[in-house]
Amino acid sequence: MISYEPFFNTLKRKSITQYMLIKKYNFSTGTLDALRKNRSITLNTLYDICVMLDCEITDVVEFKKSDERT
Repeated sequence: MISYEPFFNTLKRKSITQYMLIKKYNFSTGTLDALRKNRSITLNTLYDICVMLDCEITDVVEFKKSDERT
């Protein structure tokens, strides 16, 4: 399972609100919704997030091993 919990922790650590993300960084509300619901995003989007937040991939996403595929 993919979790974007590190993304929200990174936002908090950098004092960036979701509102700021949308207004200041022109972040897509659809992408933000996908992250909230742990839905898939493209590698290009993941790259853009890392560049925008000046962080590593592990600061955005984590892999949680699961026996079931969802």
